[in-house]
Amino acid sequence: MRICMATLAALLVAAATVLTATTARAAVGCQVTYTVPNQWSGGFSANVVIKNLGDPLTGWTLGWSFAAGQQITSGWKATFTQNGGQVSAADAGWNASLGTNATTDLGFNATWNNSANPAPAAFTLNGVTCTGGTTPGEPTPTPTPTVTPPQGQLCNAFDSVTMGKYWVNNNLWGQDSGTGTQCVWAGSTSGSTISWGTSWNWSGQSNQVKSYASSVLGWHWGWKLSNTGLPTQVSANRNVSTTWNYNVSTTGTMNVAYDLWLHTISNPTWENNPTDEVMIWTYRTGGAGPVGTRQATVTLGGTNWDLYRGNIGWEVYSFVRTGNTSSVNLNLRDFLNHLVSRGWLASSKYLTSVQAGTEVFIGQGRLDTTAYSVNVS
Repeated sequence: MRICMATLAALLVAAATVLTATTARAAVGCQVTYTVPNQWSGGFSANVVIKNLGDPLTGWTLGWSFAAGQQITSGWKATFTQNGGQVSAADAGWNASLGTNATTDLGFNATWNNSANPAPAAFTLNGVTCTGGTTPGEPTPTPTPTVTPPQGQLCNAFDSVTMGKYWVNNNLWGQDSGTGTQCVWAGSTSGSTISWGTSWNWSGQSNQVKSYASSVLGWHWGWKLSNTGLPTQVSANRNVSTTWNYNVSTTGTMNVAYDLWLHTISNPTWENNPTDEVMIWTYRTGGAGPVGTRQATVTLGGTNWDLYRGNIGWEVYSFVRTGNTSSVNLNLRDFLNHLVSRGWLASSKYLTSVQAGTEVFIGQGRLDTTAYSVNVS
């Protein structure tokens, strides 16, 4: 059965986000035991036991650094990724659940320099340093003030309003996983800069995205507007400069994020799914986290980002800012070039869409974009 264009877009646009196990005010803590039962000339095997001292986990990634050039060659009971000395070991799926005070183990074979084979100095579990104790999680967000959205709001699913080269999409793609409402409204347009907003109130499944209300530039399972500057081939190395100033008030789980789509062809239609999706998270709260596993922490645009990689039928790369912000000034080209430098993204592909908005899982809130622009040059 063929799904209509609007429905297909609703199902796919925000599929790249999941809810992590950590929730507001969750206790986090861990203890790691690292042993080397066998060592020989040029090689060794190691066992690692993880004990979760915090609240139950439904997925985990263990991280550490090798200081003497050790290189993992094979492993078991986890998916291993190594970049220089930095190592991450993500659960294998069947062992993803880890209750309070529960343990799990993993192991690997590796090479060493026959001179020194020191144990890692520290370990992290889902980004939290394992100290043998527990610490409180993120504080409960400030309650949302009572606000009245402006006149002219659009509150039906997939309502849209054109603003110059952009259009604002009330994309309630996951509304069937909960109950609630969401509205969008247009503010002002001045050249390539717009202001717009959205408010919401959602209940239901806390691990399912309800919506991605967003500004759309370029492709979105078809082309709505022209003169957007897109598509542009990654190898052309054109600037994709953006600024975004916004205010967030919320109680619940959500993010503020860019969503970039890439294709192997320059003129995709609604029938052409993307081959790659790049998300850039600038704000998050309530335990929201990206699909996939953390690969590295990188510095782009003068800011640190945790880089995640996953696959949902296409490749998904998520750059998650290590600290929230409400003022963004970036060149999105830098993020694409970083992926090219890692060999993960082909420079022959085309950037076809730049979207910016909020993915809401659950709760009440409001996002006011006071100034937003994207310019391809």
